[in-house]
Amino acid sequence: MKLITIENQSGTPKYKQIVWSIEVAIAENRLKKGDKLPSVNKVSLEFSISRDTVLLAYDELKKRGIVFAILGKGYYIKSVEFSFEQRIFLLFDELNSFKEDIYNSFMQEINNVAQIDIFFHHFNIEMLKKLVYESNGNYSKYIIMPTNLSGAASIIKTLPKQDVYILDQTNNDLNDFPSVHQSFSKDIYAGLEKGKSLLSKYKKLILIFPGNKEPLGMVDGFDKFCSDNLFEKEIITGFEENTIHKGDVFIIPTDRHLVNVIEQAKRQDLTIGKDFGIISYNDTPLKKVVENGITTISTDFKVMGKTLASMVLNSRKEQIENPSDLIIRNSL
Repeated sequence: MKLITIENQSGTPKYKQIVWSIEVAIAENRLKKGDKLPSVNKVSLEFSISRDTVLLAYDELKKRGIVFAILGKGYYIKSVEFSFEQRIFLLFDELNSFKEDIYNSFMQEINNVAQIDIFFHHFNIEMLKKLVYESNGNYSKYIIMPTNLSGAASIIKTLPKQDVYILDQTNNDLNDFPSVHQSFSKDIYAGLEKGKSLLSKYKKLILIFPGNKEPLGMVDGFDKFCSDNLFEKEIITGFEENTIHKGDVFIIPTDRHLVNVIEQAKRQDLTIGKDFGIISYNDTPLKKVVENGITTISTDFKVMGKTLASMVLNSRKEQIENPSDLIIRNSL
């Protein structure tokens, strides 16, 4: 059981990293009262640091009443009753109603046992890099939404591996990290499969996919479903007053395009759910009432936040696919 970790690239002094490691081990019940710490020589050799650095850390722990020394025998845990507050770095892509649900359920589950600092990279790789580099060594846990940003994985890998959690989107380059994520390819396929009997009355499935923020897995799942079930399909990058043909079904990841489609339907005097269909991505309370109800494929964002908080608080290292479902309403 590894009790001490030191990151050479961190801006945090090594003696502070040793102190922090011991505090975390106590907080996570990996060290109990009376347990012996690794010897000064062992820590010094393992991390190629001076004995003085290790002694400085152990002396700091002594001053705080956390450890005591027995001459000729070593250092032992004296008390597990000390003020330890986890500091959690939370990096979102942007703030919207879905992310707000994740954040609120996460905070409710954390229940004030940790300090949470939230940041946003706004789908900007340079901003993500700046925030990650500046935070390195200053937090006990790092929770990051990498979205589909190219190069994000290499930046995230500069953080202490054991302290990183991936949220919402993951990929093969991040498989070493625990995560609570959506499986976009599987989710869109399963959602369309659930609605197949309703889709069969339409002629063509159209995915509006700008490709800037949206996960590429959506395209894979859409293509596979249409191919497996012999649906005519089309993928377009935007919808600005395009003509809607009777028998079309639009799968729409972004709310801006949802509004565009609804407005165009009104201009053409078409009835949603009769002349053509809509499946939106990500459910919100508003979609329950707009046009008598918009059908959605959506993950449960509140569950995502709650699951993530539980993993962090219990130091669980898992890769969890968050549940998703097709919510059928009038628009289909």
